[in-house]
Amino acid sequence: MALLRILALLLALTVSELHCLPWFINVSESQGPGTILQSFSFNCTSHMPTLQLVHVQPPTTFFNPPSLTRWQGIYVGTVTLSSSARLDALSVNHYKLQLRFTCGNHVMEGPLSVNVRRDPGHSACAGRFASPAGEIIQVLETVTPGARLYTLLLPGLEVQRAQINIISAQDPPYFPGPFSINGQGWLLVPSQGLKGQAEKVFQLQILVTFGQNRSCLGMLKVKVLPVPSSLISFLKQASNITILEDLPPGGKVVQVRARGFDVRYEILSPVPCPLFSIGRADGVIRTTAPLELAQAPGAAVTRLRVKAHERLRPWASVELELTVNVRSVNRWPPRCLPAMLVTQIPETTPVGTVLNTFTCADPDSPGSILDYQLQFHSPPGSASLCLRDRVLEVNATLDCDARGACFQHAASILVLDGGQPLMTTEVPVLVMVTPVNEFSPACVPHKFRIREDAGPHTLLGSVVGMDKDYPHNNIEYYISGGPTIFSVDRLSGEVHLLGSLDYELQTLYRLNVLLIDHGQDQDPTHHRSGSCTITIEVEDVNDHAPECQPPFQELTIYALLGHSVEVTKVSCWVPQEPQRLAFSYSIVGGNSQNRFSLQGATLVYNNILLGPLWPEQFYTYELLIRVADAGPSIPHLSTTATVSVHLIPWSASTVATRTHRSTVPSVMTPLLVTDTEAFWQPEPWFVVVLTVTSALFVLALGWLLLRLFQGLVQMHQTPNKPTQALLLNGIQGTEESIQGFMEAPRMEMSQAPSSVDLSLHFDGRAQDSRTGRDYLFNTLTGARRWL
Repeated sequence: MALLRILALLLALTVSELHCLPWFINVSESQGPGTILQSFSFNCTSHMPTLQLVHVQPPTTFFNPPSLTRWQGIYVGTVTLSSSARLDALSVNHYKLQLRFTCGNHVMEGPLSVNVRRDPGHSACAGRFASPAGEIIQVLETVTPGARLYTLLLPGLEVQRAQINIISAQDPPYFPGPFSINGQGWLLVPSQGLKGQAEKVFQLQILVTFGQNRSCLGMLKVKVLPVPSSLISFLKQASNITILEDLPPGGKVVQVRARGFDVRYEILSPVPCPLFSIGRADGVIRTTAPLELAQAPGAAVTRLRVKAHERLRPWASVELELTVNVRSVNRWPPRCLPAMLVTQIPETTPVGTVLNTFTCADPDSPGSILDYQLQFHSPPGSASLCLRDRVLEVNATLDCDARGACFQHAASILVLDGGQPLMTTEVPVLVMVTPVNEFSPACVPHKFRIREDAGPHTLLGSVVGMDKDYPHNNIEYYISGGPTIFSVDRLSGEVHLLGSLDYELQTLYRLNVLLIDHGQDQDPTHHRSGSCTITIEVEDVNDHAPECQPPFQELTIYALLGHSVEVTKVSCWVPQEPQRLAFSYSIVGGNSQNRFSLQGATLVYNNILLGPLWPEQFYTYELLIRVADAGPSIPHLSTTATVSVHLIPWSASTVATRTHRSTVPSVMTPLLVTDTEAFWQPEPWFVVVLTVTSALFVLALGWLLLRLFQGLVQMHQTPNKPTQALLLNGIQGTEESIQGFMEAPRMEMSQAPSSVDLSLHFDGRAQDSRTGRDYLFNTLTGARRWL
């Protein structure tokens, strides 16, 4: 061994100077005391250097303080194993030594890591047990049969599952009975006890086997001592002691006292005792490690067997059993997972839905039962959530469809342990309820009425939509298909007219209004829709004036004194509204002497006047007939038809002459002017004077014109167009429509000679407007004879 140390030292000197830390070395568990682990050199010329072992992790006495020697001006430091070194890789395979080198003011510190490697051929037996003299055990002859005398402590004994056997002979009568040793290394007293075996020494050779081909031998010597004559006893002592787990290491548990001379104390069991120690001289039991029940639940109850004996007479001893109860101290509040809960759920979450399960534990007392309490902050007293044991659930229907109903539920879960003092932990809980678009908007079908003469942008009314989701009635309106002359405001639902209406073309409109809600769901793209039908009725407005066919007529009649003659029938209607048939007729111009009247739509000449006003010559009347619609529709619109009547007086000497009716030729397209007139109504006397004067002037003018144009009429066979009538309404007339309103004129004649048959007498002559042929006619019977 000395030679190995010298070689290691020389090797260390040949190595270059090591000025950098840390160092790493490997050592076999078979190395024994005095083994050099590491050698290194230092340069320190002007001071006396020092090399210190600051500490070892884990704490142990296996390493000697490093030595420092000078050799040729260089200082060499060496680290060796101590005499108590028993390396075992299965127990501890790594040690960390903190070294400090000081040279004057220069200090260098660093770790030295020692890795312990397994050595399969290394014998675990060491110490006095493996020495030839063996381990000596002293025991009183009064020891309890079967009691544990000694515990064999070998590295890796339990890990390697070693087999331990006593191989020496235990034959009677020297042995009262066989000693036994179990796999844990406990040497037990024979079942017969050791009474009467005082002063005897029993040698026991023990074989320890580690797996295959690994074993070692050891020797135990049991020396039986007689019972001492002097009495030693413990003073009165409580057998149950209770301490708190927060008692620090080294804290006093209890002090035991025994009567005797120079008494010494020791703990017999448990061996080893990791939690408690006893002062050999004063008997004070102290803690040697933290009593953390959470990490070491077995520390709650410890049964100690304490022995007191005299120092000079070890066989004079007495034992005492103590029970140390460690009571937990409530130092830490419960710890919970999660430590805070923030979640959001939709308002449609069903009752009973689990939001979270809280897992809490008490560090002071793992596995203990904790108390959970739910406390609401806002809204206070809410019943929406409940806590069942550790489970937070939805307790009531969540509703966001009322103002202020959709809110955040702020609460906390209070967790209480059962320790003293009472410790609590508060877990904040924030549950945000989000709205869900549950209901579709709806509206009630409605009916609007509007006049057909309403202008663009006229407001018809509003569509009122309803939506139960909050915010209520947050709806947009659209028209789905249908006519384009109506529009609906997207936000207010107001229905407006965009174009013009015509009652005669369409009297009823149906609009399909589409309702779409928005802003009522956590997802802004989630919408619901509904629809309803809006009916719009168009109210009729009198906006078309009547039209007459033909608008201008020219007739020739023969006037018989004292008779009334039906001149013509005015035919008028409204082309856009053929169903309208009620009209009022009135003569507004040309009726001098009031000889014409209207019976409904029929124009009648009244020849019942006598006196100097009787016309003796050809006379023409230009009659203006005002035709206005009647009925409830307003305003009342009217048009004017012109009838030109050529009046020929009848006398007894008058021969049969031809009469005819003239109309506007079909090739001529008169212009129809529709106008709503505002007329002036003069005083009655002014009307009479103006009428008489106008009639006289017209009669005179007509007689002159008749004379002038008679020749032209006969020459061209077609009468000229008279003076343009007042307020003539233009109309697009056709030849067929004019012919439809042409009637054969009926001339009322005076009494014919009695010798002629009235039924065969033709008293008038006229020309057919279609064929241009002349014919004779009877004014009474209407019979015709073509010429």
